Amino acid sequence: MESFKARSFARAGLLGNPSDGYFGKTLSFAFSNFGVDLRLTESSRMRFVPGEVDDAMFDSPEQLVHDLRIYGYYGGIRMLKAVAKLFFEYCMENGIDFPQKNFTAEYKINVPRLVGLSGSSAICSAMLKALMKFYGVTVPAAYAPTLCLEAERDELGINCGYQDRVIQMYNGLVFMDFDRAYLEEHEYGRYERLDPALLPNLYIAYDPNRAEESGKVHRKVKKLFEEKKPDVLAAMSEFAELAQKGRDALVAGRPEELPALIDANFDLRNRIFNVSEENRRMVQVARNAGSSAKFAGSGGAIVGTYTDDEQFTRLSVALRAIGCRTLKPNIAVSDEVEMSEEGVWRNS
Repeated sequence: MESFKARSFARAGLLGNPSDGYFGKTLSFAFSNFGVDLRLTESSRMRFVPGEVDDAMFDSPEQLVHDLRIYGYYGGIRMLKAVAKLFFEYCMENGIDFPQKNFTAEYKINVPRLVGLSGSSAICSAMLKALMKFYGVTVPAAYAPTLCLEAERDELGINCGYQDRVIQMYNGLVFMDFDRAYLEEHEYGRYERLDPALLPNLYIAYDPNRAEESGKVHRKVKKLFEEKKPDVLAAMSEFAELAQKGRDALVAGRPEELPALIDANFDLRNRIFNVSEENRRMVQVARNAGSSAKFAGSGGAIVGTYTDDEQFTRLSVALRAIGCRTLKPNIAVSDEVEMSEEGVWRNS
């Protein structure tokens, strides 16, 4: 039977987040250390196979309650269904013919769960990529992330922004401008690819035990934004400015300016929002080791810069002492990578 495969990767918000959901600007990159491998195989009926985040067995009542509170009742399958529904609706509404055939959808994921590295949107974006291949339909590059966003936000009621879906569809390093007037007119923002070679040395660190639903954070922020709280409105503008400064510094060949911008991004978030002590400690430990640090997403993982391998070792040791894992991200410039049997993504 005919089979099509697609991949999406973890992402890190380097600057500007969380302003992507509030008409701001962000600078983000996708990295292939973690990701989603999704396969559609032609079959007689449409079938969605449970994956790693569709648990149906639990060790205790407490684990069941905990997992369902965080992951929901349908795990990754609900995301596959939501993207498929919007993809077919998009084709029908735009008069796009597609072959009358069904598929079996299967996925593998090794993105650390709920630590702000965007595993859920990786499932959605991989599904959309696979659907386009399977049916021979092209969704315009700028609009494809919007379709993924609508699948999560509108179909599933998940509070989220554009950033994750954009970088996972585009890969590499992307500067995003979500100017309100432009976004509302076009249903997508302005997206600029940048050369990842412009970046300084970067690290990612995460606490595998920090699983928390990012939607909770977004709901709180959204409420304050809609209430037009002056400090929140000002903060979103400042987040966007930090992303713009970072983009301009990289393009001008001044990567040494990024550490201060990264630190400022976290300090602003810490000043405006209720950052938990565990998340704040990750950033402080990294800074004490001589590195810059900020959240890669909504918490549970951080991203920052380091100067050399000696500092990276010092950083890794310090973060390991508080239960964190540290890695050097492999910037994903395309989907052409393989996942090893050990679950480690690497360039093919």
